[in-house]
Amino acid sequence: MEIKILGMGCPKCKRLEEVAREAVAEAGVEAEFTKVTRIGEIMNYDIMSTPGLVINGKVVSSGRIPSKAEIVAWIRQEGT
Repeated sequence: MEIKILGMGCPKCKRLEEVAREAVAEAGVEAEFTKVTRIGEIMNYDIMSTPGLVINGKVVSSGRIPSKAEIVAWIRQEGT
């Protein structure tokens, strides 16, 4: 599974990565994390605000920090 954190490195972006890593551990899956920090690359995902969360190429969240439970649900959905 591929998970991307979209953001310039702000505290919210860092917190999103922490929550996403916790969710991956809870879901019991393996995931490769990538931080996308360059504005040009972030714009390719067509989000209006950061932080953004991309799971297997699909934007699942932007502009907020979703709960760990939400991320676990998205991970399980993408894993099926």
